[in-house]
Amino acid sequence: MNRPDEYLRIEHVCKTFGSGATKSEVLRDVSLDVACGEYIAIIGHSGCGKSTLLNIVAGLTDATQGYVFLEGREVHQPGPDRAVVFQNHSLLPWLTVYDNVRLAVDKVFSGSKSKAERHEWTLRNLELVHMTHAMKKRPGEISGGMKQRVGIARALSMSPKVLLLDEPFGALDALTRAHLQEEVMKIHAELGNTVLMITHDVDEAVLLSDRIVMMTNGPAAHIGELHSVPLSRPRNRLELIADAGYIESRARVLEFLHKKSHYVEAA
Repeated sequence: MNRPDEYLRIEHVCKTFGSGATKSEVLRDVSLDVACGEYIAIIGHSGCGKSTLLNIVAGLTDATQGYVFLEGREVHQPGPDRAVVFQNHSLLPWLTVYDNVRLAVDKVFSGSKSKAERHEWTLRNLELVHMTHAMKKRPGEISGGMKQRVGIARALSMSPKVLLLDEPFGALDALTRAHLQEEVMKIHAELGNTVLMITHDVDEAVLLSDRIVMMTNGPAAHIGELHSVPLSRPRNRLELIADAGYIESRARVLEFLHKKSHYVEAA
């Protein structure tokens, strides 16, 4: 039973695909409480069910067992209170940058905001990701990093209670990735939104998150370790390089990924 002071609660979630000889247990007994405004990074090797877990929180996939609660309400299906940004930007190629975001705004706020208010809200979210200068361009006319900025703006435009990021920078070059990490930190500081992010990048997880969820290897993956990142905000990437808390957090996650994740099941 979830308590009223809990914001997002993942409770004993299990997920199995297939049946009989093709049955595959992807997740086993995953439980996690997330506070309002907390930034959570979920990390683990390929095949450990990270994206499956995110999809269950998003309501895109049903759990075989267990529950997800958001502000005391059980999650059964997708909704604007949980916005997803995928590694693939998923923009509609025939719409402009502005219209890709405006489509989401109209869907969520057509009954509560006037046309003028929806226009201003669309611009506001494009401003957050510094994309107003390209708002008349189509996805085919902008870079991969810019497309991801638009995807983030579209997700934020729905005013979600939880922002779900599924390796949103994974396909980008290192410099673009670093720029977008900085933008996400600024947005999180300004909006105080609750974020669940999947990543393979240890440095990204330590830089951005308040806590790191380390998943064991699949099949039947579960949470092997939770680590609270002891770094105050705002964070400066260059200043953190020599920070003892950053170095310790990075080492702890690397140790788990390279050593413990293979053996925690038997421990």
